Formats: sequence, C-alpha cells, structure tokens
Amino acid sequence: MNAPSAPRGASPCVNICRMDPVSGWCEGCQRTLDEIAAWSLLDDDEREAVLRSLDGRRAALASAARHKV
Repeated sequence: MNAPSAPRGASPCVNICRMDPVSGWCEGCQRTLDEIAAWSLLDDDEREAVLRSLDGRRAALASAARHKV
C-alpha cells in the first residue's frame, strides 16, 4: 500500500533548512527564500508550479554534489 500523499498545496518543508549558496535553494525542500516566505500567500496553482519545479532542482543539486567529489 502506498503512503498517503501530502494534502494538495502542503508545504514541502522537511525541516532541513540550509540554503545552498550556489543555487539559492534550500537544501531540504529546494525552494528559494522568496518561495518559502510567500508560501502561505500563494494560491493552489502557484503552489503546484513551485512543487513541479522541485524534482528538477533536486536532480540539479544531486548532480552538483557528485561533481564536487
């Protein structure tokens, strides 16, 4: 059985709040400071747009981390 999904528009915060100095994204949730600050003001469509961008950001951060080694 699959784990229940987060409610629509739920914050992707995972309580790992460190900003990557190169990308400007949070290392935990991959949002920008502006996206984090505005989250409670965004409508569902705006939140969904941010959420859709996160997988690509995670991949970019992982790729950058692999190249640092």
